[in-house]
Amino acid sequence: MIGYVTFGTSDLARAAAFYDAIAKEMGSGRMMETDAYIAWGTPGGGAGIAASLPFDGKPATVGNGTMVALEAKDKEQVHRLYKIAITQGGTDEGPPGPRGEGGFYAAYFRDPDGNKLNAFIMG
Repeated sequence: MIGYVTFGTSDLARAAAFYDAIAKEMGSGRMMETDAYIAWGTPGGGAGIAASLPFDGKPATVGNGTMVALEAKDKEQVHRLYKIAITQGGTDEGPPGPRGEGGFYAAYFRDPDGNKLNAFIMG
């Protein structure tokens, strides 16, 4: 159902470095790019992610309670994505580990602009 998710950024170059590293680990790359935004994903594939300077020219802000979950292929990739996020200027919101019942395993982090993401697997 979701085609793509866009995060606002105040520094497109910084966001590009962060999401280039995340996309590379997930086997993807940039698919669209202008001076105002960059989108990562695979044309015809699953949902993509974009980082964009706000259209209205006002500062980018973070949605309280908003989070995007990135589906990893295994626990090792959850760990790698978390490490990439932190080394690319992201911040910790919960290290890799099991969450609740049912085999949900996730790591939580924020990008350099404060947008919250997680990397997860089920089962």
